Amino acid sequence: MRLNTSEEVQLAFYREEHLDILNRFELPETQAKFTALPKEKVAVSDGQYRVVILSKKVPVGFFLLHSTKRVSEYTTNPHAMLLTAFSIDYKHQGKGYAKQAMVDLKAFITTHFPDCNEVVLAVNHKNLPAQNLYKNVGFVDTGERKIGKIGEQLILRLEMK
Repeated sequence: MRLNTSEEVQLAFYREEHLDILNRFELPETQAKFTALPKEKVAVSDGQYRVVILSKKVPVGFFLLHSTKRVSEYTTNPHAMLLTAFSIDYKHQGKGYAKQAMVDLKAFITTHFPDCNEVVLAVNHKNLPAQNLYKNVGFVDTGERKIGKIGEQLILRLEMK
């Protein structure tokens, strides 16, 4: 079943009530090696924002947005944010949640972080499904590369304006 509207998907800041479901997220090893599970990202520091992807108010996905010094490892833009730890719980994959969440990202950023004009992320060169997702929603390859824990990472960017 594919989603036809964004009404079924909502991006929201993490709340304590989400914790129980986020702690039960699972990913197959083929995906887990490329990201972090939400339970690994519950504790955050200043400038890190936990975002939960909700479907009918139930957490189905998660990611972190950063406005920390770490962003400068990916771009020289002082108004950029970094997106990391993106995942969709395995039992909810294939329903269009990831794509809809990324489509809704611009509106979420514009509403909550009006000074942000760019989102950057790193995606492993072997993670073709993630690359396709990001590129299909408007992220572009900057041509920059970074070596991560499991190999080369492509640096992608999405303009907010």
